[in-house]
Order: sequence, then structure tokens, then C-alpha cells
Amino acid sequence: MAAKILVVDDDPNVQRLLQYTLKQEGYEVVVASDGAEGFRLWDQESPDLILLDVMLPKLDGYQVATKIRTEEGTTTHVPIIMLTAEREVEQKVRGLRAGADDYLIKPFHPAELIARIKSLLARFAPRDALVGRPPLGRVHALYGAKGGVGTTTIAINAAIALHRELGRKVCLVDGNLQFGDHRVFLDLGLDKKSIVDIVTAPAMDQDLIRQVLVKHDSGIDLLLAPPSPETAELVTPEHLPAIIDNLRSLYDYVLIDIDKRLDDVNLGVLENADTMFVVMTADLSCLKNVRLVLETIGHLGYSASKIQLVLNRSNAFTGINVKNAEGALKRTIDHQIVNEYRGAISALNSGAPFMFTKADSLLGRSLLEFARLVDKQSAGAAAAVPAR
Repeated sequence: MAAKILVVDDDPNVQRLLQYTLKQEGYEVVVASDGAEGFRLWDQESPDLILLDVMLPKLDGYQVATKIRTEEGTTTHVPIIMLTAEREVEQKVRGLRAGADDYLIKPFHPAELIARIKSLLARFAPRDALVGRPPLGRVHALYGAKGGVGTTTIAINAAIALHRELGRKVCLVDGNLQFGDHRVFLDLGLDKKSIVDIVTAPAMDQDLIRQVLVKHDSGIDLLLAPPSPETAELVTPEHLPAIIDNLRSLYDYVLIDIDKRLDDVNLGVLENADTMFVVMTADLSCLKNVRLVLETIGHLGYSASKIQLVLNRSNAFTGINVKNAEGALKRTIDHQIVNEYRGAISALNSGAPFMFTKADSLLGRSLLEFARLVDKQSAGAAAAVPAR
């Protein structure tokens, strides 16, 4: 059965264009010319997805999205794509916080619209349509060869890309237990629950873990680090492997952002991870650290295939190119992410990850390519290996 899409836009030309584009793809289309009618047709027609203009008579797009999210409760969720001519980040964030799942700036290419529609329809498919597709259950640890190489930025935005762009169910774990930055980078307060609420409970199970996880506006789930350094001592080397085992059965991907110490806690994470992504930059001190990490991991008996190198800021001028770096390390660099330092810092300081608000930026496209490669490799590996 063709998916039904509700188009809410007061411009007749836009209505005709969207109707033609969507019907060419085989979708059923319902049209509303103002916000009040759009809200009424959502209730009456039960569409599978809504294309919602921001500037509408009677009720604007923000109001419509908010009313829909309030009325539908927690049992259903219709995907909403906001359409606007505004390019300001504040407008995007306002739309996403009102309940939109995605954002398109006019004018947009029809191919991009269709791709985003298909991604959202797949992500929010009814649960019964996903019978026979268990979670991938892939666990990936992201490890920075030294401080400041962008490990946390990559972890956060890769998680969002895997969820929003590829339709995967993702949990992001802040494994930097003493000085985790996810609260700051994602604009979350100290009042949010953390891993401490799990490890101090009388018993650990999936229901408890679900209650502690924090839902981010982007749609990913978060397990936050302790709110203060001293409480990090409550997390023992035995805790994280047990938590990972529970999360693996709930999510397609569990991404764990760990600090650079190879202590018992982090080694426990690496033991249970399917892949260790070592994030690096092309400078001498970092190359030295990567070489030591590779040697240490090898001495511990891990296969070289478990480790993948991620060169961040790959196009930054450091005097050491990719070929030289690979020669020094005597191995191939598996992934490269471009340098757009100003955009990355701006996103961190605003608490709005660039894959959430500026996915179409140069940095966003580079990160999406990384996420796609990870997803392709992980899906292939999951299909080849029996479930744990």
C-alpha cells in the first residue's frame, strides 16, 4: 500500500510541484492550505508523513507540529519534515524542538526531498513491519589518540547521522567517566540521569537502563557520564561490559566515546566492542601515540581488523599528508573527515551538533560518508556472524 503524505503549504505553485513529485514516486497525497486545515487533516486522514511549511495562515508550522505532538502522545509518531526559506540555525532548532524530525530549506532538489522522505518512513515504520529485523547489535568504541583530536565531536555526530540519515536505532554512551563532555556539547543539564543511577541500583536490567537513558532532540538515546568526577569511581570495570551487553540487544548501534587511558574500565569496553575507531590528526605527537596504541592493542591479542583509523581534519595543513602518515604507521588510514574547524567549534559552543542543524554542510556530508561506510561494514559483519 502506498504511503500517504500530507502536504501543508499555502502556495499553490509549491502544492502542485510537491503533488507531482510525490505522485511520480507512487505516494498518495493529501493537501492543506493553512495550518488549521493541516491539523484537521492529520487527525482525519492519518498520514504516514507530513510536509509542513513554516509560514502558514491561521496556525504556523511550529504551532501545528506542537499540537500534533501533544495530541498523538507516546503511542504513535508521524514523521514531520519542515519546509522553510529561513537558513538561520535558530529557526531550524525551533522547528526541531516543536516536534519536526527533519528540515528542508527552499528551494530544494526533489531528489533530496524523496531521499529524506524514504529515510523517515523507514525509520518510523510500524513495529509490526520490522518483525524479522532484529537490532544489529553492533558496539563501536571511539578512542582519541590524544586530547583535542575531535573524538567526541565525531562520536556525537556519527550517532546522529546513523539515526537521522540512515534510519538506525542508536545509543550514544559517554564513556569519559570523569570529565565527559556530552552534557555540554548537547546542551543538557546536570539534572539528567547518568550511568551512576544504573550502577548504584540494587539490580541492573533493561527496564532500569531504559529509565536512565536520555532522549536527545535528534532522536538518539544517551547514557551520560557521571555529573561530577568523584562519582566516576562508582563505575567499576565490571559495570560497563554488563551495560553494553544489555544495550546491544536493544539498538542497531551502541557508540561509546572513551577517554585515552587504557585502564581496566576502557579495556573492558574494548573487549566487548566489535570495532575500535582510533581518532587521530596528522601531526607527529598524534602519530607517535597511534603507533603506541596499535602496538599495545596488538600485545593484548586483538586482531588488527578490530582497529580502524579515523583521520580527522584530513585536509588541514600540518606538513604531513595522508601518504606520509600511513607510511609512518605502516598501515592504511580507513576513514578521513574533512577540516571545518570553525563550523565544528560553532556547533559545540551552541549545543546543537552540526549533523542536527547543518547536515548539508561540507563537514556534515563528510561525516555522513563516514557513517555510511560504518553502517555498510557493520551490516555486512552482522549478517555474516551469528547473533551473540
